[in-house]
Amino acid sequence: MEFALIDKLIFIGYGVLIIGIGLWVSRGKGSSSEDYFLAGKSLPWWAIGASLIAANISAEQFIGMSGSGFAIGLAIASYEWMAALTLLIVGKYFLPIFIQKKLYTIPQFIEVRYGTNLKTILAIFWICLFVFVNLTSVLYLGATALDTILGTGDGSLFMYAIYGLALFAAAYSLYGGLSAVAWTDVVQVVLLVIGGLITTFMALSHISDDGGVISGLVKVYQAVPEKFSMILEQGEVISPGGRDAWWDLPGIAVLIGGMWVANLYYWGFNQYIIQRTLAAKSLKESQKGIILAGFIKLLMPLLVVIPGIVAFVMNMDANGQITAEHADPSFFSRTGAVISDNASPWLIREFVPTGAKGLVVAALAAAIVSSLASMLNSTATIFTMDIYKPYFQKRESEKGLVRVGRISASLALLVAIVLAPQLANLGQVFQYIQEYTGVVSPGVLAVFMLGLFWKKTTNNAAIWGILASIPIAFYFKVAPNGWATGPLFVNLPFMHQMMITWILVMLIMVVISYIEGKGRDYEKGIVLERSIFKTPAAFNIGGFIICMILVLLYSLFW
Repeated sequence: MEFALIDKLIFIGYGVLIIGIGLWVSRGKGSSSEDYFLAGKSLPWWAIGASLIAANISAEQFIGMSGSGFAIGLAIASYEWMAALTLLIVGKYFLPIFIQKKLYTIPQFIEVRYGTNLKTILAIFWICLFVFVNLTSVLYLGATALDTILGTGDGSLFMYAIYGLALFAAAYSLYGGLSAVAWTDVVQVVLLVIGGLITTFMALSHISDDGGVISGLVKVYQAVPEKFSMILEQGEVISPGGRDAWWDLPGIAVLIGGMWVANLYYWGFNQYIIQRTLAAKSLKESQKGIILAGFIKLLMPLLVVIPGIVAFVMNMDANGQITAEHADPSFFSRTGAVISDNASPWLIREFVPTGAKGLVVAALAAAIVSSLASMLNSTATIFTMDIYKPYFQKRESEKGLVRVGRISASLALLVAIVLAPQLANLGQVFQYIQEYTGVVSPGVLAVFMLGLFWKKTTNNAAIWGILASIPIAFYFKVAPNGWATGPLFVNLPFMHQMMITWILVMLIMVVISYIEGKGRDYEKGIVLERSIFKTPAAFNIGGFIICMILVLLYSLFW
């Protein structure tokens, strides 16, 4: 189905609306760093909840997770469903401390709890991660999807899509800061949910014998029941590329293992996620926003995973395999490798009708642009408040800090534009991002968890823990990547790698802290009172409902 004139008008209308809202709400927000980087600490709960989801759901989910649904199945939804539970922990145990400390950035907590040197190390690390991994991968996946949907998938529109997405995000986020990002996110998240539902319903209706959505879902389940297992056994699901899905989602580890390292790091100590909670009117507003985000996370697999499974069923042969004779050519690279990440773009291109297609593509653009805008704002915040202000211009005016923020965000975007085309032929980009973010997340998580909840943790222990975490993590990469062979190296799923690395780093930090502090509390240790973790009734009730829904979901799809 072509991208008709009505689709183009809908898409253009969406772009004008978002840029207009962004510029309108950001009037006068460039006069101070608090206005620009924390939206004047004025965000209500519903804006926080919507902005959390919009910042999180990007091409990485719409395209990458749909591709993993195509390759692995519903098990990949654990990233979404376990995130809902993780958000409850963040809202109850982490946010009260962060907001009490009146933080702008996550690295500022490191300075308050440990010291300036470690804060600077982590600030540089986060800037590099945002620019070289997050911004770059979102641009690449988004441009690939638009090239497949609007073009022929041959790359002719790829660079134009990169430039367009980058300029779109820059048009309002660089000027308006977090206010523009958060308030446009409210519109973006509504649009991406509607667009995702349209794609899912159209795909299920098409595969159904009677045109019904429920009967379509039943047919998909009957065709590939193994792809609806949440807890995988070794050899249960083999992806089209021949990889055992257990290596990406190793059984029970998604509930009690390495998944927690990935989720706690991402939702609790990731600047571009946590920044909108720091901009809340109050702690209670922030916690209510967390609950809203948790409920939306429960819905997300229906929007981003199920379409990938449907695309697999539509293209598989009688033996349940993806072959060139039966599958659409867009699922194969020039070398003949299966490109799972083309699942969602292919569905949109082939089965979403004229009119609705413009809305769905707008939803996809909303997911991409909202995440780009969030990452740009957080990169600017960390660089300005944690590197530029303390080291280069301690007496910079408030307007000067805002100007530095805009310049640093612009430079980060330019670097991402240059690097994005280099990510071609990665296959499941979502899994790639998770695995290589997992090199650094265990060490960072160890530093924060012991810093928050163990008063004896010293600054030197944290520095050595961070430095040790990288070689430990890379040790576990040797055997899986075939860099060397021999009995010295073990071959483990990356979730097990993350969990073991996290435990080892914490042990190193505990030993160093005891040796250095001789068992005494560290002078910067946080004194916690039980009352700080008391949560309002709305949070408790919402959290209980989320937990009950999770129990039901895992019971049904175990």
